[in-house]
Amino acid sequence: MAWSANQYVKFEDERTRPARDLLAQVPLQSLSHAVDLGCGPGNSTELIIERYGAAGVSGVDSDMNMLEAARKRLPDTAFVEADLTRWQPDEPADLLFANAVFQWLPDHLDIFDRLMNGLSEGGVLAVQMPDNLGEPSHLAMEETAHAGPWKSAFEAKTVRRKGLPPPSTYYSRLIAKSSRVDIWHTIYNHPMADAADIVEWVKGTGLMPYLAHAGEEHREAFLADYLKRVEKAYPKMSDGRVLLRFPRIFMVAVKA
Repeated sequence: MAWSANQYVKFEDERTRPARDLLAQVPLQSLSHAVDLGCGPGNSTELIIERYGAAGVSGVDSDMNMLEAARKRLPDTAFVEADLTRWQPDEPADLLFANAVFQWLPDHLDIFDRLMNGLSEGGVLAVQMPDNLGEPSHLAMEETAHAGPWKSAFEAKTVRRKGLPPPSTYYSRLIAKSSRVDIWHTIYNHPMADAADIVEWVKGTGLMPYLAHAGEEHREAFLADYLKRVEKAYPKMSDGRVLLRFPRIFMVAVKA
């Protein structure tokens, strides 16, 4: 699945707000080694640098388009291509920070367990993930996938990403190696210009695998069908805009 940094940053302020909220709960006054996991175009890496300084801060991502955008944005910061299903820091880290990446990896609980081993004593694993599969924006993706001439492409494959386990599951796995685990949900309500803006938002993330499976020949028709469903699910407010409800889960684990 090819990511687009340009598509992603169309709603950079809204996408970066959860990273700000996550970083605000990191209980570190200083650090010497921090890694932004799934750094994307570097927007969350920039937040870490603003708080702690650039020394010792780096980013990791598996997508070259995202890495190129991050390197352009922060030319003095090291950004490395790596697969997070196998990546481990070369030396103990003070902070491993992950904004909206691990929802794509079904076995991320095992990855968290391994990453905790890569922290220094008192180090922090800070993670944020969208928890929005039950929202109309994502339910409409499934409806569209099975409603058009492209539906045969979806019959034998599950495109919908796996739902997240409950907070208790995360707590039980993380507390085994932590002195403190803090888990919470936040529901953002983003005012969007119209339903088409919601489509533009998810084209940079959740809708990508659906469009890839539908195929280029069906792309525009798929988007048109999906837009009609989104328009119905998100009625206009008094000022003409629509409100995108977006639940996210956060967790901060401090290494024992």
